[in-house]
Parts: sequence; structure tokens; C-alpha cells
Amino acid sequence: MRRVAVGDIVFGAADQFVLIAGPCVIENEHSVLRHAELIVSIARELGIPYVFKCSYDKANRSSIHSFRGPGLIQGLRILSKVKKEFRIPILSDVHHVEEVGRASEVLDILQVPAFLSRQTDLLVACGKTKRAVNVKKGQFLSPWEMKNVVEKIESTGNKDILLTERGVSFGYQNLVSDFRSIPIMQKLGYPVVFDVTHSVQLPGGLGHASGGQAEFIPTLARCAVASGADALFMEVHEDPAKALSDGPNNLKLSALKELLKTLKEIRRVAPVDTEPSVCDSRSRAAAVGTGGRS
Repeated sequence: MRRVAVGDIVFGAADQFVLIAGPCVIENEHSVLRHAELIVSIARELGIPYVFKCSYDKANRSSIHSFRGPGLIQGLRILSKVKKEFRIPILSDVHHVEEVGRASEVLDILQVPAFLSRQTDLLVACGKTKRAVNVKKGQFLSPWEMKNVVEKIESTGNKDILLTERGVSFGYQNLVSDFRSIPIMQKLGYPVVFDVTHSVQLPGGLGHASGGQAEFIPTLARCAVASGADALFMEVHEDPAKALSDGPNNLKLSALKELLKTLKEIRRVAPVDTEPSVCDSRSRAAAVGTGGRS
């Protein structure tokens, strides 16, 4: 499996996982800087490689009345300040081809949301920036279908690719996580991220907004690390009940440190064999050939 380097951080190392964490959306500059400071402190104390995430625009909210964030210009200004002040890589979502160039000037990792994971023009535009690209697997896709996503980005010559598992639709307002997806997508040749907090989401579960089952965050996080995930994606908030986006499935910041300690211990006793290699047609065929089987 190819290792993907973002600055000093390496995705795909056998002995550790990368943490991608932060609030769901930029609520205001003070809140973003405070959350970044607190999470950076925890990650550095525990020796966990860390990427800060926060969205400048939540373009796929349930309701027209939902808070979306400050938008591209203001959002990138705030994220740039986080990057400079704490010297950490930054990840955020991009939704339109037109914003990709501007976003790539600040973001270290461009993230393609799950609902847009098959949008060819967007994937190609992200690939052309030569920034790392993280694609969330659509809730409607099987893990082996991500082969097509990988090939679209690779067509630009960019091989700094991350793939994210975030659950699959199961009936109305419910997601389930199939942990076979982690090794299946790793066979496509790239590190795999597990999105813990969106996997406990109940999409549209509140009618006007998404619900969530945050009590299952530790359970899914432990399963993901034991299954060999190369990184964990978590939306973290000091007070999820007051969060302006995805509060019901956010991890409370005060619970982050103890959870990470447990996850580090799991990885220590169950390291993953992730020797870097070139992903060739045979390994891809093996991934596709697994079909619904492990």
C-alpha cells in the first residue's frame, strides 16, 4: 500500500494512526482557534499525528435554514490562521470545481464529500492541484466501487489519495459500518480513513436536521483501529448540544483524550501490516473480486 505524506505526517504507517479532527463547521474564528488549540495539545501529548478539519461551507445540510458556515473567503482566512498559528495541516470540504483552486492555496488535504464522490469533474480538479485528496465513500457505494474514484484522480498524475469509509445507507435514516471495507479499499493501494462520527449519524433523522447516536463513537472507533484503519476522522466539539452543525453525532471534546489513549493501546497490541507498494492491476482486481465477501 502506498504511504501518503502530508508535510511531516504519514498516512499508512503500520504502528500508528493519524487523527483528523475538529468541529463540523466554522462557527466563528474564536471557536475554531480554541478547538484547534485544545485538540493540538491532546494530540501532541499522546504523540498522535494530527490534521485539523473544519468546514467553511456545509453545502449539503438538511434544511434551507441550517447554518452553513462563513463561506469560502472568510473560511479560508480563518483556516489559514489555524495553520500558521499551530503549524498543523488543514483539511476541509470542497463542493464545486470553481472553488478548488482557491481552496488548494490553504488546504493541505482537499476533501470530497460522500454525496459528491462520483463527480468526475470535481475529482479531476482536486487531483490536478497536486494536493492530497481525501474522498469519502458515498453511502450508496460498495467499497470495491471506489476503484473508479481512484482511477479518476490517478488520471491527473496525483497519487496522494486517501479513501474514507463512513457507513452505508440501511433503510431510512440509518447507516451501518461494514469494517470489511477498510481492508477491501486498502487493496486499491491507498490509506483508508474511518469517519467515526458520521458513521453514527442518522441522516435527516430529526426531520429538519440529522440526528445521531454519539454513544456508539467509542465502539466504532475501537473497531476501526482493530480493523487496520490508517486514520480516524472525528468531529469534536466542546458542547455538542450547542454545536451549529451535526451536534448529535459529535464527540464531546472532554472525552477525546481518554478515547485516544485506548485507541493507541489497541494499535500497539494489534499493529497492521501496511508495507508500502505500488498498487497494480492485480491488487485492484483482487479488491474488486472480493465482491461482498471478506
